[in-house]
Amino acid sequence: MFFDSHCHLDRIDLADFGGDFDRLMARSREQGVDELVCIAVNLESFESMYALVEPLKGVYATVGVHPDHEQSREPSVEELVELSRRDKIVAIGETGLDYFHTDGPEWQRERFRVHVEAALKADKPLVIHTRQARDDTLGILREQGAERVGGVLHCFTEDWDMARQAIDLGFYISISGIVTFHQAQNVRDMAMKIPLDRLLIETDSPWLSPAPFRGKTNYPGQVRLVAEKLAEIRGEALEELAAVTAANARRLFRIAA
Repeated sequence: MFFDSHCHLDRIDLADFGGDFDRLMARSREQGVDELVCIAVNLESFESMYALVEPLKGVYATVGVHPDHEQSREPSVEELVELSRRDKIVAIGETGLDYFHTDGPEWQRERFRVHVEAALKADKPLVIHTRQARDDTLGILREQGAERVGGVLHCFTEDWDMARQAIDLGFYISISGIVTFHQAQNVRDMAMKIPLDRLLIETDSPWLSPAPFRGKTNYPGQVRLVAEKLAEIRGEALEELAAVTAANARRLFRIAA
């Protein structure tokens, strides 16, 4: 029923699941999560992450290096393209720009450009992380022609104008558990304006557990709470929102129904 478009299965603390990964997956399935994408954050952990998801039905993965991982090994276009050929890889990323703790370093922009070029060569969509880097994010996507492959701006918390411009470039907007946070009225206001056919839902687990479970380990099953809040504020039926966002994710990641 639900498609968690962005999670980090390999980084979830299994203590809440009796140390049992199968129990984590079973609980998520029981809560209606049929499909999900496990997002890569660096090359050092890529092989172990891929080995975890490879045998799992309805579970897919990406390849990339997160903009916050400054000390991680830098990828090349050729390496990203080669790794993206694996059966389970549906996108390039997580990539993008994060200026929250920095003044916009050039190495982030260069790494981002490498990922966009790889996505174009591999013909795979992009999974974009953007935080307080609106102009540079949109500028690099435009200058490199990223609209040819599209992608998603994940865990989106910026304003509607940025979302609109990304949508005009063929991107989707993904909403996380932040939409349930009491102080996140700006996210709810923005999320109400996203066209349903451009909307995705995610957990970004193990982080950003939605209310009323803030501070606890997040996991894919809790994407239902994101969907419920979005259905409430948008005035849509939960079943419709779940079905359409799942169809959107399959279309973006080119996954057969």
